[in-house]
Amino acid sequence: MKDFYLTILRDQTTASEVFRSTAKQLGSLLLAEAAKEIPMHEAEVETVLGTASGKKPACRIILVPILRAGLALLPTALELFPTAPIGMFGIRRDEKTVEPRLYYQNLPPLTSDDWILVLDPMLATAGSVSLALEKLLEAGARPDRVSLISIIASKLGVETVQKRYPAVKQIIAAVDPELNRDKFIVPGLGDFGDRYFGT
Repeated sequence: MKDFYLTILRDQTTASEVFRSTAKQLGSLLLAEAAKEIPMHEAEVETVLGTASGKKPACRIILVPILRAGLALLPTALELFPTAPIGMFGIRRDEKTVEPRLYYQNLPPLTSDDWILVLDPMLATAGSVSLALEKLLEAGARPDRVSLISIIASKLGVETVQKRYPAVKQIIAAVDPELNRDKFIVPGLGDFGDRYFGT
């Protein structure tokens, strides 16, 4: 199904409402994959007829979208983790220098036990994600308890994160081979935020 959803998202003729619903479906698959990494502990619950054994997360899960495209993955993440606190980074890429600029940061107090899911559908140069990861670590996060969720990444973006933050887990639907001279992923799917939000 992953490849089917990706095909719909890549198609430039896909209407906004279909793009949004497809992004949600693919996001669900990626977040379910990310959930496999979260440590669990044994738990017992009382059913109507007796006691059942089960599992619950052994740590607090925190959702951190990178504005604005990361907001597209937030509703789906909240469906899976409804009690998760939400942090946010506003990071804008300078179109001339391609350098990321942090214009907004709001995080809950972090501990080294928290499990953090960074939501950013497109990983191009990894500049924005690298800045977000730097700020998370400064705030008390552990890199081995951070997962990055992206729909499409460039090979360069994946390698950059691996080099700078090797312990961070990357859950990505597709890795494309290159960036164009404007630092957009090729073949990619265009500007995710513009297509999702219709702007």
